[in-house]
Amino acid sequence: MSPGASSNGSGKGGGRKSGLFTPARLTVAALGVLGLVFIFENTSHTKIRLLIPEVTMPLWTALLATGLIGALCGAYFMRRRQ
Repeated sequence: MSPGASSNGSGKGGGRKSGLFTPARLTVAALGVLGLVFIFENTSHTKIRLLIPEVTMPLWTALLATGLIGALCGAYFMRRRQ
């Protein structure tokens, strides 16, 4: 075996798992599904105060909007980190 050859047989260095179903991706997918189940199980209307106005909307809409805002903020800061 040459000095730069990988011993894992895949030809890729680093020993990182690559593929569609990695443990991290499965965990994120499971958490995403659980989050969506939680959101869509809470369908009753609720009053929400947005600084000054008070609005009535389905709770799932408020939860989904909050989750999307959080995901966008997380993606923005992870992108700036790289």
